[in-house]
Amino acid sequence: MSGPARTPVRVLVVDDDALVRAGLAMMLGGREDLTVVAEASDGAEVREALDRHVVDVVLMDLRMPRLDGVRATALVRARTDPPEVIALTTFDADAEVLGALRAGAAGFLLKDTPPARIVDAILRVAAGEPIVSPSVTRRLIDAAVDRSLVAGAAAERLAGLSDRERDVVRALGQGRSNAEIAAELHVSVATVKAHVSRVLEVVGLSNRTQVALLAHDAGLV
Repeated sequence: MSGPARTPVRVLVVDDDALVRAGLAMMLGGREDLTVVAEASDGAEVREALDRHVVDVVLMDLRMPRLDGVRATALVRARTDPPEVIALTTFDADAEVLGALRAGAAGFLLKDTPPARIVDAILRVAAGEPIVSPSVTRRLIDAAVDRSLVAGAAAERLAGLSDRERDVVRALGQGRSNAEIAAELHVSVATVKAHVSRVLEVVGLSNRTQVALLAHDAGLV
């Protein structure tokens, strides 16, 4: 007997280019594990779309005329029980990408990313997994930020953590999964999840990607 059917991941596509929206909707629409529930042509339309639809993942263009993707990402992530956000960009070293990650995006994709990788990224983000590698994180920070200006502030935010929680932060900065962190620290996955939740609460962030950035800012990685 087969198990119960899994609910498809519900996606909101946000882009000011109608052809890009149509292409993404067509690509994702033919899958059983994904469904595009809504589209928006600007960041200003995102709030209404989220009010009207249940969304798991937002594909967010960063450069839009009225409300850009960075500010729209911050608004999305400030909602109660917010959907995950994947930033869509043309240039992977753009400061706007780092801004979106700091605003709460779980990761980013180039607009010319192959369809299979876009699908994989959506499914991974919906499952709570990171899609930004540590090397990419470091390159983004080095390209857009004077590290000396942020290291002190980052270290101050981490000051309230225990040594074990700092170990978890360092591992998140290295792109480790919960299972990998559990194996490294010789604890259960449930314990790792508890540590991650505690870290998010103490530093006032909403997801693992933001913590990974903080780890890089503080020089832990």
